[in-house]
Amino acid sequence: MDREVPHLGDFALILRVFSGFQDDLSEGAAILRPGARLTSRSVGAGGGRVAAIVSGGVQHGPMVSGTTGGSRVGQGARRPELRLPPLEPWAGDGLEPDGDYDGLEFADADLTGQDAAGARFMDCALRGCAVDGTKLRHARVLDTALTGFRGVGTDLSEATLRDVELTDPRLGGTQLHGAVLERVVVRGGKIDYLNLRMARLRDVVFESCVLVEPDFGGARLERVEFVDCALKGADFTGATLKDVDLRGAAPLEIARGLDRLSGAVIGTGQLLDLAPVLAAALGIRVE
Repeated sequence: MDREVPHLGDFALILRVFSGFQDDLSEGAAILRPGARLTSRSVGAGGGRVAAIVSGGVQHGPMVSGTTGGSRVGQGARRPELRLPPLEPWAGDGLEPDGDYDGLEFADADLTGQDAAGARFMDCALRGCAVDGTKLRHARVLDTALTGFRGVGTDLSEATLRDVELTDPRLGGTQLHGAVLERVVVRGGKIDYLNLRMARLRDVVFESCVLVEPDFGGARLERVEFVDCALKGADFTGATLKDVDLRGAAPLEIARGLDRLSGAVIGTGQLLDLAPVLAAALGIRVE
């Protein structure tokens, strides 16, 4: 098969990306696909815009708008719509394995070190709870609001979170490996060393939060969005991405797994920031 020879206009566009877009980077976006090449689908009179970096041409769908005459790329995440019923105060002495908690409010509860493996929380609100070392392996958290969670080493491995809002958490070393997250919003707060290895994330939004060294190794991410979110030292080794929107991540720092970003969309400014590590990952020497 003959190799496609770049047109002179392609090189001109590349130069415009790196020299002329510095004041207007938010208008462009890049879709990362294997064997990507730069295309000039949309070039305006004022210097133009990069529509996408794709394999074989411009992709269309909702994750990129305004670059190809209103066409869009991929699908956005669906957010949970919580409508909690009137709640009863939780009056228990402690959580229990395989416990069933329905329509309860946990207010400022100290759940440190408690074992609730396999428990079910449905239509609940947990506010201001301490969860240091709390064991929630295989737990099911459904239609529930989690506000002001704080703790280190919380074990939610292989848990299911569906239609959940996690607001202003202060967590470290949270274990969510092998977990299933569907229609989940993480809003505000900071989570250090979040372990999402081998997890499945679908319709998940990280919004206005700080994620320090999150581990997405081997995870499957579909319709996941990062909105005004700091993503520091992320590991995507072995991950599979589909319709993942990284444009709202600032900073966007990827420590490992750059080769697994197929299926993600980034902004042109982020592309410039990632250029050195992308070049290193591809074995390109820049002199």
